[in-house]
Amino acid sequence: QVHVVESGGGLVQPGGSLRLSCAVSGSIFTINVVDWYRQPPGKERELVATITSSGSTNYADSVKARFTISRDNAKNTVYLRMNSLKPEDTAVYYCNARGVITDKGIYDDWGQGTQVTVSS
Repeated sequence: QVHVVESGGGLVQPGGSLRLSCAVSGSIFTINVVDWYRQPPGKERELVATITSSGSTNYADSVKARFTISRDNAKNTVYLRMNSLKPEDTAVYYCNARGVITDKGIYDDWGQGTQVTVSS
């Protein structure tokens, strides 16, 4: 069984910064890909950033140059550093992790989400 837990959300003023964490635990053999998604109020969930096991990253155009995704393999944790936050970044942020579990099965699990609100 794999657990994915997000943390680090909160209320921040426009122009401010936050760092979200995505901790993956359980019977993990590998963490291959981790995605950060967000779902603004009344809108569909959208992909924000991706990081692979080799460290390759990809970002949505709306967050490029403002957000940075990184991973700490020793802690099985992926971070999303968000700078220059805008009101339109307000959303519930979700983490999705995909990889291989110790009995060679695969997993594709979501966290419960963390709320980010950007407002003055």
